Amino acid sequence: MPAVIENDVLAYKGSNFFRQRLLLSTLSGRAVKIEDIRSSHDDPGLREYEVNLIRLLDKVTNGTRVELSETGTSVYFQPGILIGGQVTHSCCTQRGIGYYLEVLLALGPFCKEPLNAILQGVTHSNLDVSVDKVKTAALPILLKFILVDDGLELKVVRRGAPPLGGGEIVFRCPVRRHLRPLQWTKWGLVKRIRGIVYALRVSPTMANRVVESAKGVMLKFLPDVYINTDQCRGPNAGKSPGYGVSLVAETDEKTFYCAEAKNLEVGSGSVSLPEDVGREAAQRLLDEVARGGAVDSSFQWLLALWMALGQKDVSECVVGPLSEYTITFLQHLKEFFGVMFKLEVLRNDSEDDSDDEDTPLTSKVKMTCIGIGYVNISKRTL
Repeated sequence: MPAVIENDVLAYKGSNFFRQRLLLSTLSGRAVKIEDIRSSHDDPGLREYEVNLIRLLDKVTNGTRVELSETGTSVYFQPGILIGGQVTHSCCTQRGIGYYLEVLLALGPFCKEPLNAILQGVTHSNLDVSVDKVKTAALPILLKFILVDDGLELKVVRRGAPPLGGGEIVFRCPVRRHLRPLQWTKWGLVKRIRGIVYALRVSPTMANRVVESAKGVMLKFLPDVYINTDQCRGPNAGKSPGYGVSLVAETDEKTFYCAEAKNLEVGSGSVSLPEDVGREAAQRLLDEVARGGAVDSSFQWLLALWMALGQKDVSECVVGPLSEYTITFLQHLKEFFGVMFKLEVLRNDSEDDSDDEDTPLTSKVKMTCIGIGYVNISKRTL
């Protein structure tokens, strides 16, 4: 439901989009109060991974104040100043590291000190984007806004499958005084497909079977397909068995689409075959390519955030059909920053589109906004 403003505090109800609200609260400096968090559930209140997120935000800020009700069904969050710097955080294994990494990626450019974060936990989860997807599809988007790759890095030290995790990644992000405006309306044609298959505490043949299955689908689409294998051993294999694949399609306009699939968790009562995992990832990638647009659908919201916080100039970008998560994020941007996007549904007048009639899957949306000129006051101008 829309926010209610009480004494300059944005008030919300319910647990939906909890992460969005805390992220935008931290960037805008506006306090939020969220009530009725799963109040009707048998187990009411905040989940462990949500409390874990609050702890992470407290580590990258200075002066943050948090008040929780006794039952955990209400939280008051007053953000402090973004400081960044060296951060080590053990992520809750209920969610993947990607759940927390996306927040750090959004905050990183606006910290006082360059962010150097070590995150530990589950690197590949069905609930969140994997660290591989963030590395291949999200970091290139940020580069469009900061231009220079001076310290932007995401390194996978160890992989970890659910439920126990055991993975570790290092994320480094430079700081910027402001983000440049962006015009990004062409996404080009797919020129190559790359991928990586990981196998943790399972037979190496599992990875090979995933590779053959995924390539069997992708080679019908494009001849330039190469999928690497990462057969982790010992401490680098995490604490739980598992395997999966991350596929990336790169276009001649430097757009990256990514799709993933992994085995069903041990103890879930079902069994997934490696051939099914490879085929599922390949079909998901083809769906992502069919949606088109300048960014992967999972990171439309990040693009919108950086467009809104850019310099006071017009930014525009053409994306595929908006996800529900992005639509809600646009509503939150209006509530926290007063930014409104102009959204235009484009018909098949682009050279990248076919002559077929538009469908909800393939229609494109042109997003346009004027940046608010968000300035990192902690970053000195050279």
